[in-house]
Amino acid sequence: MKNYYKINEISNLYNIGKDSLRYYEEIGLLKPERDKNGYRLYSIQDIWKLNIIKDLRNLNMPMEVIKDYMENKTIENTLDILDEEISIINKKMEQLKMQKNTILSRMKSLKEDASEKNIEVIAEKELMERKVIVLNDTFSRDEEADFLIKKLHKKHEDKLYLLGNNYVGITMDLSKVQDGNFNAYTSVFFILDINDKNYDKVLPKGTYLTLSYRGYYDKTKEFLPQMLEYAKKYNYRIMADPIELYKIDVHETSRTEEYLTELQLLIEKERK
Repeated sequence: MKNYYKINEISNLYNIGKDSLRYYEEIGLLKPERDKNGYRLYSIQDIWKLNIIKDLRNLNMPMEVIKDYMENKTIENTLDILDEEISIINKKMEQLKMQKNTILSRMKSLKEDASEKNIEVIAEKELMERKVIVLNDTFSRDEEADFLIKKLHKKHEDKLYLLGNNYVGITMDLSKVQDGNFNAYTSVFFILDINDKNYDKVLPKGTYLTLSYRGYYDKTKEFLPQMLEYAKKYNYRIMADPIELYKIDVHETSRTEEYLTELQLLIEKERK
């Protein structure tokens, strides 16, 4: 076994950039010797220091904490560091548990949506309130909707860590829809877990007219007028902008015929 290793060897061995190694030297964590040509030579002592540094960095421990520990190692300090490691691991385990539950929930809903049989039929449903994060903007094209959805996703990557783990939808301008314009959109949104405390607004609970269809989104202009006519026939007043909810879309499948979209209209019985 060699007594000294050059910076290239250490960089490759530990998959640590040379800039990081130089930074560790700059702050005094490593103290490599120099050969006659001025090249850094890392000793066995530097290597075991790197083992500790890498372990602690993998736990996202700040460099100032690592430096203080390396310069003041005692049994008490080591116990403190190990206790901190346990806390970090517990937090990661809790995050993984939440991610697992979200994935399982999404798998369950995806299987249910994929086997949905009640297609192209108007139904009246009682829906609970739904918390959402939303991006308000007016747009008229699918490409613009895709851009805004990506923008909203980017803004909330901490919540939307798994592509397709939340239902995504858009709202449509009710007054323009009633005038026959089915490409006047007002917002994009993601539905969150009901227990989420950080959200932008709530889609209200109540009675909704719903209709699900498979295929591309241009079918909305075919079915939404039918829903408006249904509401008029049964003396319902529409209480909010129509919702186009993408239950299965490009995030889950590349087959257009497998897409599942649900149209939703919040309604209330007209008073005579």
